[in-house]
Amino acid sequence: MRPSFVRKLIRPLVLAAAVTVIPLVSAAPVAADGVVVGGFPVDVSQGPWTVALSSRDRFGGTRAGQFCGGVAVGRTTVVTAAHCMAEEVLGGPPNQLRDLKVITGRTDLLSSEGKEIPVREVRVNPDYDAEHNIGDFAVLTLADPVPKSAVIDMAAKGDPAYAPGTSAEVFGWGDVTGTGDYTRHLRAARMHVLPDSQCEDAYSGGADGVYRAESMVCAGEVQGGPDACQGDSGGPLVAPEGRLIGLVSWGSGCGRPGSPGVYTRVSQIVSELDLGDADGSPPPRKGA
Repeated sequence: MRPSFVRKLIRPLVLAAAVTVIPLVSAAPVAADGVVVGGFPVDVSQGPWTVALSSRDRFGGTRAGQFCGGVAVGRTTVVTAAHCMAEEVLGGPPNQLRDLKVITGRTDLLSSEGKEIPVREVRVNPDYDAEHNIGDFAVLTLADPVPKSAVIDMAAKGDPAYAPGTSAEVFGWGDVTGTGDYTRHLRAARMHVLPDSQCEDAYSGGADGVYRAESMVCAGEVQGGPDACQGDSGGPLVAPEGRLIGLVSWGSGCGRPGSPGVYTRVSQIVSELDLGDADGSPPPRKGA
């Protein structure tokens, strides 16, 4: 995608099915096989902690109401992007959306596999700064637990998975081409954690936003290509050995050279919230 707009908040990343909320910005296509731009199809068993956020009342049934991604970090705890829970996205406070659900264990959004679990409570990071994209995370409490095998460890501060050059994968059901062409099948893309300086140069305070290393992770490829895109917000960026290091947050376009993706740094979530479930979920992974 090569438009001159910032891929953040509802205007790019939350529009998986939300064309009724705000129109898509027109754009030229990029990698023809990318959802997660430059990506490839995967079965949900390859990323069982990847979930879809759904509201058919708000977004219709075409894609089972999917509008964002999320990650199971406890048996009844899912984390996602705070901007997915914005009132302008959901049409009101998230805790008042009657049919807000998490779809787990499903590769094809229109299949009957997996489960659709009601969301019992939504907690948006109280320090979330929507204007600057700082602290872009929310915590969802589920009405029923997911299997233990569907829970991922979070990488705490100091984990070597945050080091530049680390290989990582991003998962989602978002825009395939950057033109509002959304997939119903889960996809993933491989990329690398980039030096903070790469995003600091790309996002130094102009119209494209400001990168803050203490709360964000820079990932993608310098030459462009593999990237998250519209509709992937809140989905996982996963390092080797199944460690969650980021949540899809914002960026400029999708897969553009010199404009990496920006992800919420998961160590911030680990340090600010106790996400361990009382029902046997593993605690967050400690840093090295």
